[in-house]
Amino acid sequence: MPISPAPESCWVLTDGKAGDEAQCIGVAEALGTGYEIRKVAPRPPFSWIMPWGPIDPRERESRPGSPIAPPFPDIAIASGRRAVAYLRRVKKASQGRTFTVFLKDPRTGPETADLIWVPEHDGLRGANVIATPTAPHRFTRQVLADLRAGSHPQIDALAHPRVAVLIGGDSRHHTFTESDIENLSAGLTRLMDDDGASLMITASRRTPEPLKQRLEQLAASPNCLLWNGSSENPLAPYLAKADAIVATADSTNMIGEAAATGKPVHVFTPHGDHPKIDRFLGTLTSLGIIHPFPGPLKNTTYEPLDSTPMIASEILKRFARHRTD
Repeated sequence: MPISPAPESCWVLTDGKAGDEAQCIGVAEALGTGYEIRKVAPRPPFSWIMPWGPIDPRERESRPGSPIAPPFPDIAIASGRRAVAYLRRVKKASQGRTFTVFLKDPRTGPETADLIWVPEHDGLRGANVIATPTAPHRFTRQVLADLRAGSHPQIDALAHPRVAVLIGGDSRHHTFTESDIENLSAGLTRLMDDDGASLMITASRRTPEPLKQRLEQLAASPNCLLWNGSSENPLAPYLAKADAIVATADSTNMIGEAAATGKPVHVFTPHGDHPKIDRFLGTLTSLGIIHPFPGPLKNTTYEPLDSTPMIASEILKRFARHRTD
């Protein structure tokens, strides 16, 4: 049954970082209403003191070209530390009419927005905070089903089992050492040689050069595709067409996207760790979603885990309550 009143407009408010914007768009699309992408670009020193400071005065809602120029939307969804002050400004300038949503911990407390989403492994909690096991994204069941049924000649030519390989890179908490690169590439080689698997590999801007070189060597095989970054990222069709997935533990977002497929996810952990990531991996292990890599290729399935519709449903409920209070 439709929730009334329903929103008619929505902003996606970020500084343009791909990961933040993609999560916001995923939620906006799940709301079922149109949305506009608004990108903030605060100058120093204002950017230096975010998320705690004010917005850049040059980008006030009354200034020409402002990213938050009215008319204000029914819902504003923001993510990223530079967007925090702008979301607060939208709330104030709209005289409280805009229902504000922030994805991830804003670091400025629960009062930052009307509703805040965080992953379950994050510690922030409150009456207006919702938590789910995985992050929102754009890979809905329908999107994956359509891609699975569609024609992708390069992918369709690959033999089964097809394994999507999602490679991250060095981060604050993980580093790909020489031994990590050797173990990961050896494990991927065994998938092709011993399991007869075909690989569909995507890498990241964070992927260290020695690992990129090893992936390029694997891609010399006719049973391996490697996205080199020169075209649109084929992650979605790779996930849709995969029989299994390998992902690196430095990115909870990649693993969460993989969990939306219902296919077994094999996780390679480079050197390093973090309590939040450990909790996240523990939750998905207990649900039977992830398995260690290198290791045997699993063929078990599970109910796809997609938090995006749950987040959107909660936003709609609270928006309706906000407008009728």
